[in-house]
Amino acid sequence: MSTTDLQTNQPMPQAAKPYKGAAMEGLIARWYTNVRKQDPDLDRVVRQVSDLLPAGSRILEVAPGPGYLAIELAKLGKYQVVGMDISKTFVQIAQDKARETGVAVEFQRGNASNMPFDADSFDFIICRAAFKNFTEPVQAMREMQRVLKPGGKALIQDLRRDASSEDIDVEVNSMGLNWINKLLTTWTFRNMLLKNAYTKAEIEQFVLQTDFVGHDIQENAVGMDIWLEK
Repeated sequence: MSTTDLQTNQPMPQAAKPYKGAAMEGLIARWYTNVRKQDPDLDRVVRQVSDLLPAGSRILEVAPGPGYLAIELAKLGKYQVVGMDISKTFVQIAQDKARETGVAVEFQRGNASNMPFDADSFDFIICRAAFKNFTEPVQAMREMQRVLKPGGKALIQDLRRDASSEDIDVEVNSMGLNWINKLLTTWTFRNMLLKNAYTKAEIEQFVLQTDFVGHDIQENAVGMDIWLEK
């Protein structure tokens, strides 16, 4: 769908917002690292990217956290993979995990609103479960567009604010967590993550404020796959 096909008579969602979540540093980052270890969608996403991109492609993961996806993509042995995260703790954890795994991934610190990369640097960008936390979502999209090569694509996977409590419970139960992590994760979903998340209509309004030439938003039980094309 082209961005010109969208209705523009809706009020624009805010282009900047204060970050209300916990800082992903120290103990909180390490707890999250343990929770994300059980990621039922990881293999599916790796296959999805592998089916889409030819060998030799350069991939950027924005906000990779502990680096699980970036490392799995690097294990394929056919991509150049870069991960950029604002958290110093996450960058260190991801670097350590890549070294332990024996794969070459470049993890570095950076802000999604002001990426430390040249224009036209990447064939593909992926951002999972983090976009809702960015304080400048429109600027983050603009930066994705800037650093993508012409014809490149970005995939943002994130929570929908209108996901139901029942669907959230199903999602958390699928993670294979112990009872304490299940309790903490359910509380985090309901009291923090949903409040920061967006609806499909809000994402469409964000896209209108960028130079992406096309997009496609696919909703699922609790989230969205947001495809953007330069």
